[in-house]
Amino acid sequence: MSDNALVGKFKQGYESLFEQNWPLWVGAVLIAFLAVLAAAVGRPWGVVGGIRVWGDWIWYAVGLAPRPVNHLFLSDGAILTWGLLAGAFGSALLSRQLAWTMAPAWELGKGLVGGILLGIGSGMAGGCNVGGFYTALAAGSVSGFAMLIGLIAGAVVGLKYLLWEIEHVTIKSPAPKEKSGGADWTKSQPWLGALFFAGLIVAAYALSLNAYTTTGLLLVIAAGIGLVIQRCRFCFVRAFRDPFMTGESVATKAVALSTLLCLLGIMILKWTGALPEQSYVYHHWIGGLVGGAIFGFGMLLTGGCGSGSVWRAGEGQVKLIIAVLAFALSNSLFRAHVWTPTVAKAWGDPFFLPQLGGYFWALIITGVVLIAWWALTAWNEETDKLTMY
Repeated sequence: MSDNALVGKFKQGYESLFEQNWPLWVGAVLIAFLAVLAAAVGRPWGVVGGIRVWGDWIWYAVGLAPRPVNHLFLSDGAILTWGLLAGAFGSALLSRQLAWTMAPAWELGKGLVGGILLGIGSGMAGGCNVGGFYTALAAGSVSGFAMLIGLIAGAVVGLKYLLWEIEHVTIKSPAPKEKSGGADWTKSQPWLGALFFAGLIVAAYALSLNAYTTTGLLLVIAAGIGLVIQRCRFCFVRAFRDPFMTGESVATKAVALSTLLCLLGIMILKWTGALPEQSYVYHHWIGGLVGGAIFGFGMLLTGGCGSGSVWRAGEGQVKLIIAVLAFALSNSLFRAHVWTPTVAKAWGDPFFLPQLGGYFWALIITGVVLIAWWALTAWNEETDKLTMY
């Protein structure tokens, strides 16, 4: 094979990996694998924990809160969210999709309001779409079922609002900027992305040399999740919105499949004693239900959930950057002054599903619920009985 042919094959392979979106089912499998791996390393996958740490440190930086207990970079929750952001940022570079994307003022306002609702809802539920639903359900927390219902309800109300907005609100888009005659930096983005990931691996290795081996591993795993989500455009918002908006169920099927696989992996870890049984079972169903509804409405306003807002912010989307900042500040404030551990406990106690009838029946019950959700959206895809648009 000639050198030119070899270069051509390499370009084809690179385009398949970084210039074409990966199938959602591939993302579902890879995300589940990485989420289980994170749990095995020592911290189940979550997003809000890190976002709250960001908010705590921002409030501290402006002099409105005491010094946070959790380290801004080295706490497990923070490193998972930093890793997600870094992985999405690096993936956007590799795929030449990193760009400063402005939105109309109305959309920026929705990002702000939606971000506040994400912070409040996730505060009540004990997590966002990841920690409160995806990981909680996989960990056997009954609150995960409640948040599933709440997310669906909130998404329906949010979609009704968006349909009303389409009919009654005129949004002025910013005038497109004329391209200058400067260099096209998208050509250098893949090289910068490769350097960025190399630096990320070096940083993780350096952490392992300084008694932070778990932190370094979690950084690499979370960056892997960020890369996969960005490449697949894996979106929890679509899973809850699309069946009612367009009738499509592909995103719902992907989320249900990924949750099922993560459920199997984490239940095995708990059954064998590799992971404490109460890990991610500190949620309760009332907070999951009410918080899920608030969060579901918020994610329709922002166009991003917990993980989705972070990876889109990593691409340079200004609306989602605002949403993440509002998310962090509101969650920090809400958990510190409103939804304290005492208040949360007064609303209900957490419940570990295997206590009901063992691990086998916990798997069966959760599997049936997820498959039923999957089947309902597939049925609606054929009939459009639930579609509102």
